[in-house]
Order: sequence, then C-alpha cells, then structure tokens
Amino acid sequence: MVRLEGSALLYSVSLLACLGFLLIGFDNGLMGGLVNGPAFDNTFNIAPKTKSGANLIGLIVSIYEIGCFFGAVTTAFVGEWLGRRRSIFIGTCIMIIGAILQTTSYSVAQMIVARIVSGYGMGFINSTVPVMMAEFAPKATRGIYVCAQLSTLNFGIMMVYWIDYGFGRSSGAAQSYSWRVPIILQCIFLIPMLLIVAIIPETPRWLTSHGREDEALDVLRRLNSKKMSDQAIVRIADDIRNVAAYESSLGAGSWADVFKSDSIHSRRRFLIACSIQAFQQLGGINALIYYSNTLFQQSVGFSADLSALMSGFLNTWFFLASFIPWVLIDRIGRRPLLISMVSLMAAVMAVQTGLIYSVQNKLPNQHACGAAAAAMLFIFQGAFTIGFQATVWVYPSEILPLRLRQKGSSISTACNWIFNFMIVYITPPAIQNIGYKTYIIFAVLNATWVPIMYFFYKETKGLALEDVDRLFSNNGEMQEQLAFQDDKIDDIEKRETGDVRSWQAE
Repeated sequence: MVRLEGSALLYSVSLLACLGFLLIGFDNGLMGGLVNGPAFDNTFNIAPKTKSGANLIGLIVSIYEIGCFFGAVTTAFVGEWLGRRRSIFIGTCIMIIGAILQTTSYSVAQMIVARIVSGYGMGFINSTVPVMMAEFAPKATRGIYVCAQLSTLNFGIMMVYWIDYGFGRSSGAAQSYSWRVPIILQCIFLIPMLLIVAIIPETPRWLTSHGREDEALDVLRRLNSKKMSDQAIVRIADDIRNVAAYESSLGAGSWADVFKSDSIHSRRRFLIACSIQAFQQLGGINALIYYSNTLFQQSVGFSADLSALMSGFLNTWFFLASFIPWVLIDRIGRRPLLISMVSLMAAVMAVQTGLIYSVQNKLPNQHACGAAAAAMLFIFQGAFTIGFQATVWVYPSEILPLRLRQKGSSISTACNWIFNFMIVYITPPAIQNIGYKTYIIFAVLNATWVPIMYFFYKETKGLALEDVDRLFSNNGEMQEQLAFQDDKIDDIEKRETGDVRSWQAE
C-alpha cells in the first residue's frame, strides 16, 4: 500500500479534487455542444426549432441536474457516516455506469435515465470534494487550491466544447459517434479518481469528529511531514479536537441543529452556504455555459458554424480567466471579489438587454449590437470566474461548523443543482418566447444579491477552519480559548520558520 506524505499527499488530494471539478465542467459543457448537432437530433427525433423540440432539449440537458440534486441530498444523509473517501468512491462508480448508459442510448427515455444516473454520482462527488480539499489545504493558501480546482472545471468546459466542435464538423447526420465518443471520454478522468481514492487517507477532521483521534494525528503527521515539528502538529490536532468537543457539547451535528440559532450561529452559516450556491445559478452563468451555442444563434444572430466556433472561444476565455483569482482570492479576500464582480455582472446583463433588443428587432445598428452582445458574454463570463466561481466553492466549506460540514455542504450543493436545473430547463423556452427580456431577469437578480452579500457574508480569508467558529461565535469564553490555541500554533510556526532560516544561513 502506497503511503503518501507531505506535499505528495496534499497534491494527490488536490489532483482528486481537480479531477472531480473537471468532470463538473466536462458534463456542464458536454450537452450544450451536442444538442444542436444533426447526429444527436436525428438519433432522438428532435426538431430543435419547434416549441416541443426546445422543451425536449431543455429536459435532456437539465435532467442531469435533478440527478445531481438527489445525489447531493443522499450524501447529506449518509455522507457523514460514509466519510469523504467512500462518498467520492461511490459517486465515481455511479458516474462510470451513467456514462456507459448515455453512450449506448438509442431512445429519449434511456438517455433521460442515464443522465439522472450520471448526475446522481456527480452529486456525491460534487458535495464532498470541496469539503475534503478544505479539510486538507493549508489555511493561508486554501483559496489558491480551490482556484486550481475551478481552473480545471473551466478547462473541462473548454475542452469538451472543442471536442464537440471537432466531432460535429467531422461527421454527418447519420454518424452517431459524433456525440457518443465525447460522452464516454469522461471515463478517462473517472478511472484515475478511483486509483487516487485508494491511496489517500481520510481527512483528519472527519476522523477526529468520529472519535478516531489517533488516526487523525497520524494523518496530520503525514500531511505536515518535514514541514513543522511534532509539537506544532500535536497543537493542531488539539485545536481540531477542542472545536469538535465544543460543537459536540452544543449538540451540533443533528438535522435539528442545522436550523438552530446556537452560540456559533449554525443556522445563519447554513443559510449563507445555501444562498451563495443558489445565487451562483440564478445569476445566469449556466444559461451561458450550457447554451452559448444557442445564444449566439438565436439571440446574437450568428450562423450555426460561427456560433459553434464562438462558443469554443468563449469557453477558452472562461478557462484562461480562471487563473486571475489565483493571485486575488487569498490577498483581496472573498467578499470584495464577490461584491465587485456581481455588480459588474448585473451591469453587463442590463446592457445586454438593450443590445439583444436591437438585434431581435432588426434595428439599423443590429450588426454592431450583435458584435457588442457577443463581447458582453465574454465580459460576463470573465467577471463570474474572477469574483464568483472560486468563492462559491470555497466559502460554504469554510463557514460551516465541523460537525455540520458534510450535511451543510451537501444541502448547499443540492441548492446549486436544483437552481441549475431550473435555469437550464427554462433557458431555451425563455429565449424563444420572451427573447431579450430574459436578460432583464438576470440583471435584476444579480443586482439584488449585492446588498445581501454586503450585509450578511463575513470574510474568511486566512482563517483556519476552526477559527471560523470564533468568527461567528457570541461566546466570549470560546473566542478566548480558540484565540489562545491559534496564537500558540502561530508562535510555534513562526519559531520554526526562524529556526529553518538560521539553519540555512549556517
């Protein structure tokens, strides 16, 4: 059995999380590039320009989110019992089955069932990997590790759009491999996930909360091998144990406690985690990711080939822009990025409304407005990935109490998927029926969230997960206890850093 230690262990966990997020991106972008293709539409007898065809496309694409929703809800009930590793393992196996079922589909019914199965597995993975990464990553660079995951998510979206584009151009209407091959390719990423899960340990915080403190200490020693002294590692283990014990004394951990206004504000933190995930979808980002091809054709007025090409460029930009928050999230912080970029997203959607109105009503400036509308999609997607995307996946895992972290993360992820389903399902009919007014809805929703984020979201930059209890606590004794514990750990780390520098100087 391989025993990973130090950076090798941390990077392996990060790779697992990155592969999990890459699959989210892969599946988010997958159907958007297939549903307008003649091979896919002919296989399932879809007439995409009719109302019934638009509704069927919306159902096939969005039903995946229903599977994700139920997978996340299931994890909320069994994930804490299973642990992080086993939850990810089960989800990966289910996704492999779902990929095979989709690839072999010849009827709408089979495709819908297969999409639900695949989504159910993703619900397990998606609600667990952010928690695992948050519980392993160092506090000072936790945001960067999440940004790395989101870059792979955007890479997955970019990659699958170009795969769809390449296979779509190289085949005729009768060549069903043009959509079957892209679907089965996701197994290339699923199989390595099974291998990584087999060689990494459970998280120290989950082990501690389940009374396996010796194992937790061993994992901490492996994780921090050659990075800090055993004294500092023991102090960290003590800190985790103290917080777990305090939360246990409050009764935190049961479903009733999720909605309890206790001394560490569990209910408020749970609602914040759910709201940020819901806001992510209601802003309209997945209307762009899933249907960028459709938007370029029906809203902007581009040809089918140019729309497919522009979708590839748009999602390439989405990937490149995802590197920007790497240098911002742990320096500027979560709240400033959120508030500034969501404000920009609201402004972009407001401008987009007027531009699309000109295009759809064929005003004299429609060509210039079409080009400007295309540019607005690039600006919106860039603002989202810089300010919202990284924060939305790191924030829930950071603010939730230890004993509620799996339940809270799972339910907040379920909120993400159910609102994702709603947006993805209604977008094709909305574009067809109300046209430019669709963008007014997104502009208003984005503008509404800015004051909510300003008044209710707290900054978590640079905090250990255990410090967040103190941030929300109204218990003075607990604040002093955690502050004292954290100061001792910081003192040890500073002293060791100085010792290392002295040794290097010699």
